[in-house]
Amino acid sequence: MAKPVVLIAEELSPATLEALGPDFEVRNCNGADRAELLSALSKGVDAVLIRSATKMDAEAISVAKGLKVIARAGVGLDNVEIPAATAAGVMVVNAPTSNIVSAAELAIGLLLACARSISPAHAALKNGKWARSKYTGAELFEKTLGIVGFGRIGQLVASRMQAFGMKVVAYDPYMQPARAAQLDVALVELDDLLRVSDFISIHLPKSKETANLISTEALKKVKPTVRIINAARGGVLDEAALYEALKNGKVAGAGLDVFATEPCTDSPLFTLDNVVATPHLGASTDEAQERAGIAVAVSVRKALSGELVPDAVNVKGGAIDEAVRPALPLVEKLAQVAIALATDVVANVDVEVRGEISALDVSVLTTSALKGALTGMGAEDVTYVNAPALASERALTSNISTNAESPDHRNLVSVRAACADGSKVLVSGTLMGIKQIQKIVAIDELDLDLKPTSNLLFLRYSDQPGVVGIVGNALGKLKINIADMQVGRTEAGGQALMALTVDSVIPNDLLQIITKETGASLVRFVNLVNE
Repeated sequence: MAKPVVLIAEELSPATLEALGPDFEVRNCNGADRAELLSALSKGVDAVLIRSATKMDAEAISVAKGLKVIARAGVGLDNVEIPAATAAGVMVVNAPTSNIVSAAELAIGLLLACARSISPAHAALKNGKWARSKYTGAELFEKTLGIVGFGRIGQLVASRMQAFGMKVVAYDPYMQPARAAQLDVALVELDDLLRVSDFISIHLPKSKETANLISTEALKKVKPTVRIINAARGGVLDEAALYEALKNGKVAGAGLDVFATEPCTDSPLFTLDNVVATPHLGASTDEAQERAGIAVAVSVRKALSGELVPDAVNVKGGAIDEAVRPALPLVEKLAQVAIALATDVVANVDVEVRGEISALDVSVLTTSALKGALTGMGAEDVTYVNAPALASERALTSNISTNAESPDHRNLVSVRAACADGSKVLVSGTLMGIKQIQKIVAIDELDLDLKPTSNLLFLRYSDQPGVVGIVGNALGKLKINIADMQVGRTEAGGQALMALTVDSVIPNDLLQIITKETGASLVRFVNLVNE
């Protein structure tokens, strides 16, 4: 069997290849060369690994038939057209925590350099000038640091600057005050932060809401002694407004690593002695690059082996608890079985989770149910990425409920398919033992003990003698071996359900014979895709 193809479009650390391992065919191209990139993608690849120079837009994604994963070895995804990837069922992953330490340390470095005029003093000394009096700086001790955007990087900066004896306030409309209080940081409104801060460090992503957030109006509210640091994203800080404020003494200094347009080699800001600037070095450490490469290599391995990747940015659910992961393929199979047993068009596939894992975030199981249901309906190329959109097109929905009580099993997951004619199908399963063996344990309240292997046969019929023999004889004539058989019934002579696992596909004409000879109200063969 041919190995999956991984295209590395930019230079990555050697540790990336080591983390990928020997199970892939690795190809290389220069992703910054558009023609070379499109040519490489058109030859068929399963995954592409990029950094910031490769543009994976709708055109590139459409050319890459069979592409399953775009992996960005870094944080930003400005060069990936996520809606186009999602529509194509392509998972987009990045390394969201790979550079947070490096970025935080660079912001602190810029802050210190700005406070003590290190850059211009260094340049002056190299030019033969001993200008001690000209470059008098400011201490950080007992000063107020205002952090705009109190996410992971902002929090790292806060903890490190508190060690300098700084008081820290933060603006972040999405942060819970209790969480900030645990970190000894006061959450304040942006206007208040601007007024009280001696230093301001920006740690926000660029968006419509944050574009030019620190504007001319904002800079009118700051102390004239304030120093402003931006090592997050260009465009959050209005560079023209900052230049005017610096030139007119309304702001004392600035440390900049990012710019509205990059690469940026010609800016009025670079003419000012009270500006220290670097060429977007936030993630440029050996450690960050290695972490990013390893992280996305691991994500690619998981994605191409059919696992859901916690760092996938276009998959609903976010990080998945290790205890929840084994339930993903089980729910897919339960949904496929439910669709097969349905007597009409299915409108929704709801999930119920009972037992220990009900206390965890199990919301991703709704996506798993949709994926399984769509596969059971015959949809092709369904992934965790495009399943919600494909389901929406079919007006198929999925909700989830939880219950800590599970009398018979440590954990029990059920998929309930509701049909347009008002009928419902309930399929329940569990994961048994240390090896987490998948079992279907009930269908419509009838108890079973069945492994959901590739080939399953189900019959609904009125309980009567001879049905088992008819089915076994019919399968035996075509040399179709029965691996397991389970029968559940409401009562003697009542409604019965027979479930079989078989070693090969059952042809349609044989299903018709079984239906006729048994008088079954329903005969369904299910070829599970995610076995």
